[in-house]
Amino acid sequence: MTPGGIITDGSLIVFIERVISMKYGVLRNKQGLTEEEFLSQYDAGQYERPSVTVDMLVFSVMSEMKKGSVKLPEKSLKILMVKRGDHPFMGYWALPGGFVNMDESLDTAAQRELKEETNIDNIYMEQLYTWGDVNRDPRTRIIGCSYMSLVDSSRLDVKAGDDAEDTAWFSVKCNVVDQKKFGTGKGFCVQNRVRLVLSNDKEELEAIIDIDRTFDGNIVRVSRELSESRGIAFDHGKIIEYAVESIRSRIECNTGIVFNLMPEFFTLTELHQTYEAILGKELPEAEFRTKAADMVVEHRPSKLYKYNPNWVEKHLTAQILR
Repeated sequence: MTPGGIITDGSLIVFIERVISMKYGVLRNKQGLTEEEFLSQYDAGQYERPSVTVDMLVFSVMSEMKKGSVKLPEKSLKILMVKRGDHPFMGYWALPGGFVNMDESLDTAAQRELKEETNIDNIYMEQLYTWGDVNRDPRTRIIGCSYMSLVDSSRLDVKAGDDAEDTAWFSVKCNVVDQKKFGTGKGFCVQNRVRLVLSNDKEELEAIIDIDRTFDGNIVRVSRELSESRGIAFDHGKIIEYAVESIRSRIECNTGIVFNLMPEFFTLTELHQTYEAILGKELPEAEFRTKAADMVVEHRPSKLYKYNPNWVEKHLTAQILR
C-alpha cells in the first residue's frame, strides 16, 4: 500500500489471498504462504542441530554374601553398566545407550541400543529425565534422554555387544555425606553432597554430586552438579544418583514399583530385604508390614506371597477421597 492509501499490485494480491483464506479456511502467514508452501521452502539448516542420545538405567535387586559374613545372603540394589570400548572415556563404565537415528523415536532407539549393547530385549522402560548441559559430552553438543527399568535379573540373558567391551552388574550405594542449610532472604537453600559408589568383586567406581534445593515461597528450584567422578563415563554418575532418588521417593509413596524387581512368588522377608536394599537403610518390621499389608496376597504353601494388582485401584481411590 502506498502512502496515499492506494494498494499496489503485489499488496493487492496478498490482500485478496488473505480475504479468500479467511472465507475458505486456508491459513496464510505474513508472507502470504500456506503451510504447504512454507514447508516446501523451509531451510532446516538455518539452526545448529544438537545430537540426541538415549541412556538406559537397568536396576535389579540380587542376593549377595558380604565378605567375612556368616549370615544368610543379603539383598543388594544393582545397576547394569557397560565398559566403553572406544573414545571418549575408553575403558570407563557407562550406562548402556547410544545415538538416536533420524528415522526412529526415542523409545525405539532406547530398545534398539539396549538390545545391541547388552542383549536385553522386551522389557518395560519409562522415560526418566532429559539432560542438556552444554558441555556434558566432549565430542559435541549432545542432549541425552534417560530411561529407567526395574527388572528381575533372573529373567535376563546379558551379553556385551556392539561397541561395549564388557557388561557387569554393580552394587549401588548412594548416601548424603554432608548437608548445609542457610537463608536466602526470601526463603532458604538446602545443599546436599551425595556420594555414589558402584562396586563389584573386581572394582569400585565413585561420583560426588552436589545438589542445591532453593525454596522461595511455593517455588522450589533444584540444581545438580557432578563435582567428582572416578571410573564413570560422562555425567552418568549424576544420572544414576537422580534415578536412585526417584526410585526411593516412589517406594516411600507406596507406588508398587518395587514389585517389578520381584519374582511372581516371594516371602515377606525377601520383600522386606528388597525395600531395605533400595532405601539404603533398615526398615522396622512394623513399618514394613504396614506398607505391605494391602499390596500382597498370601499364596500357600509355605507362606509365599504375590503382588495384589487390585491394590492399585484401592490405593488410588483412597488418595482421591482424601
